[in-house]
Amino acid sequence: MGLYDFTFYDLIRRNAACFASRPALRDPEEGRTLSFADVRDRVDRLAGGLRRAGIAKGDRIGVLGKNSLEYFLLYGAAAALGAIVVPVNWRLSAEEALYNLQDAAPKALFADAEYAAMLAAARERLPSVARCFDLRTSVAGGFEPLAPLLAGPPIEAPAAVGDEDGFVIIHTAAVEGKPRGALLCHRNLIAANVHLNLLLRLDPGDVHLGLLPLFHVGGLFMATMAFHAGALNLNMSKFDAARAVAWIEKERVSVLFDFSPILASLLEEAGKAKAALGSLKRVIGIEIPETIERYRALTGGSFFVMYGQTETSAIATLGRYDERPGSAGRPIPLAEVRLVDEEDRPVSVGEEGEIVVRGPMVFLGYWNLPAETERAFRGGWHHTGDLGRFDEEGYLFYAGRKPEKELIKPGGENVYPAEVEQAILEHPAVEKAVVFGVPDPKWKEGIKAVCQLKPGMRLEARELIGFVAERIASFKKPQYVEFVAELPLRPDGTPDRAAAKRRWGGAPG
Repeated sequence: MGLYDFTFYDLIRRNAACFASRPALRDPEEGRTLSFADVRDRVDRLAGGLRRAGIAKGDRIGVLGKNSLEYFLLYGAAAALGAIVVPVNWRLSAEEALYNLQDAAPKALFADAEYAAMLAAARERLPSVARCFDLRTSVAGGFEPLAPLLAGPPIEAPAAVGDEDGFVIIHTAAVEGKPRGALLCHRNLIAANVHLNLLLRLDPGDVHLGLLPLFHVGGLFMATMAFHAGALNLNMSKFDAARAVAWIEKERVSVLFDFSPILASLLEEAGKAKAALGSLKRVIGIEIPETIERYRALTGGSFFVMYGQTETSAIATLGRYDERPGSAGRPIPLAEVRLVDEEDRPVSVGEEGEIVVRGPMVFLGYWNLPAETERAFRGGWHHTGDLGRFDEEGYLFYAGRKPEKELIKPGGENVYPAEVEQAILEHPAVEKAVVFGVPDPKWKEGIKAVCQLKPGMRLEARELIGFVAERIASFKKPQYVEFVAELPLRPDGTPDRAAAKRRWGGAPG
């Protein structure tokens, strides 16, 4: 810990002093509320328990579970020790989840009861894991109980942790079948918090509804943002529109993050329940214009558009939707955002180029992938792989992804076509396949597979969709399947995804 450092644990201590008795975390479903002083006390006790369990600075702590108060506290305890949290997407298949854990090699593992059997069966494949604990104090899942870690004395002295030390490893979508762990530090978290609070103008009177999972950079940093402001965080273990609407009305929720179709489902449910959403004055995220306009008309609130990725601590540009409809806002105050051509030369206003970023929100690099990190950071900029254009007033207009990155984002999740294609090609009836994103009325972007079958073979679309869902996470399965006689090929004989998308990539009928 240096003179100029400020970490997440420092923030917990600061807020315990500034907002001691104010409510910090609440789980309406469980009827539990923790004040800012309670948070520090439990974080200190959990950190003490983890230290006695052998966790030290630099060790990784794996987490597989739904949002809970304990999940948030675990982030704080890890920060006190200088440990690195590895949150695993619970929507992944067992094999995908195990890959992420094997990649980060955690020393300890915390999990909800529903994943205990899967993890117990895979213990031999996780040799780095010395201890396994239940994630929640109230549920016994077959691992060591969490309660004793919280029952002992608090940590006497935190580790010497700087703001450039690792805080969390979040695995991004699989490029060529292999996810990459993005390592974010305490500086990244604090930068994201300060930017979001400044631009959304949060204060201790606000209430944030944590709809996004804490394994997602948006879910995590929205929660820490609200905590930083002295606001109340409402924990929702898994999104449920009816429950969310009831909580918004009862708890006077004022801010949340939205990926399509979350906001549309909230508006629809509010109409059915005749619930008032007037307190919801700020929503940030990615949504279709029709839903944004419905929200603004109903609540008089502001929708904030943005561009960002895990590697930029969730945000790089942000602005009110009505300032420049169709844009992703302008660069945040401490970010420099440029657009460059294939030679990394800046492009002119109005021209399309790759989005590159530098500033305190840029991540440390990809875990154990020095070559990929060096490639992403070439020239002193983080190369996002995304395309955009600036107008004369500095508003960014997102223009898709570079061909080699061809990422699909259904409902805010990241899916790489190569990963889905690999699963499709395991079906004995499929000869060739290409996967790409198409416009989708519910998810904003849907997944479409165009397949060429082997001679004499027959296959139904629903059968192939089910086959893929058994092999990779369900959200990665194609929503649309089209069988064709012959796929276009590149000169090397492999399917030409770009040509296939031009021919079959229109909005599904």
